[in-house]
Amino acid sequence: MERFNAVETAEPRPLRTQVAEFLAYRYSFYDSGDFMSIYVGNLSYEVTSDDLNEVFAEYGTVSRVQVPMDRETGKMRGFAFVEMASEAEEAAAIAALDGAEWMGRDLKVNKAKPREDNKRSSGGGGGWGDKDRSSRRY
Repeated sequence: MERFNAVETAEPRPLRTQVAEFLAYRYSFYDSGDFMSIYVGNLSYEVTSDDLNEVFAEYGTVSRVQVPMDRETGKMRGFAFVEMASEAEEAAAIAALDGAEWMGRDLKVNKAKPREDNKRSSGGGGGWGDKDRSSRRY
């Protein structure tokens, strides 16, 4: 009982702190300081983290492999991120594996880029909610 009371009375973290932690985690796969991040696309849906680790280890030290899964199906989404310890190892892996056939598919391997947020306009094309009125015709 005491353990549950301690949890209930704990101060919640401020929302700003929670958001900062989430964003730091989200972008850690793109640029994590000492490690290089590689995007690996057009993967077979049977590929595992261990498979990727084994292939990329031929070109240097693999620090981390992330294989995103579809939220609804729980299946792999067909791409992954691999972090390596140095730019030289990263360059060697990209040069060797980009365009290579693996598990029946031609791989797309390049330096990972930060995800761009898609800004969708509300209102569907020039409605009352547009802030940029310079493009309107009267």
